[in-house]
Amino acid sequence: MPPIISVEGLTKSYGHHNVLDNISFSFQPGQIIGLLGPNGCGKTTLIKVLTGLIKDYEGKVYIDGREPGVTSKALIAFMPDKSYIPDWMNPVQAVNYIADFFADFDKEKALEMVDRFGLPRKQKMKSMSKGMKEKLLLILVMSRNAKLYILDEPLGGVDPAARSFILDIIMNNYAKDSTVLLSTHLINDVERIFNSVLMIDRGNIVVNSSVDDIRNSGKTVEDVFKEVFGYAWQVD
Repeated sequence: MPPIISVEGLTKSYGHHNVLDNISFSFQPGQIIGLLGPNGCGKTTLIKVLTGLIKDYEGKVYIDGREPGVTSKALIAFMPDKSYIPDWMNPVQAVNYIADFFADFDKEKALEMVDRFGLPRKQKMKSMSKGMKEKLLLILVMSRNAKLYILDEPLGGVDPAARSFILDIIMNNYAKDSTVLLSTHLINDVERIFNSVLMIDRGNIVVNSSVDDIRNSGKTVEDVFKEVFGYAWQVD
């Protein structure tokens, strides 16, 4: 079985600045992986490479043995860090909209979750709170029967209660034997769900470890995160 994600010598530059600097890693299927680091460390750029949104890079990238492209995109359910649903749509319209694009989308499951999580079917996106929008976007992603779910900062800007709710959606609804790659800088809320973590610091991989190995060392993921990225919150 090929790795679900395989990256070899990946470099992505903007001008003379390497946002990703010759990084390599791979993950086998069936895990929830934390992609961790402070804002601006390269997480979103990496995600855009994996999802085929950025194509001008150096190195090799494979999704389930395929280079990023039309075939790999069909395997990925992607939640970007910004909404892609028009403001005039309500949840039912959004569900129908996504159902037209993806053959593996479970429309009945999506509508059931819309009701279960208390989203009014007729309320338009433009009048929803941040937490409501995040729930709807996540419902749309997790209603896919995908091999790989990639979630870019799904917890950003929502309160702790909404974060717990969103994590429960992820834990209870991703397809069996699939993989979840979740990008975040909020560690305390989410480390309980991770099997592995990949920490990126200014374009380089600084930690690539199973969560069990971290815990066996007597530390938490948050402990390691603070050790690696403590500089990001220091004030001169």
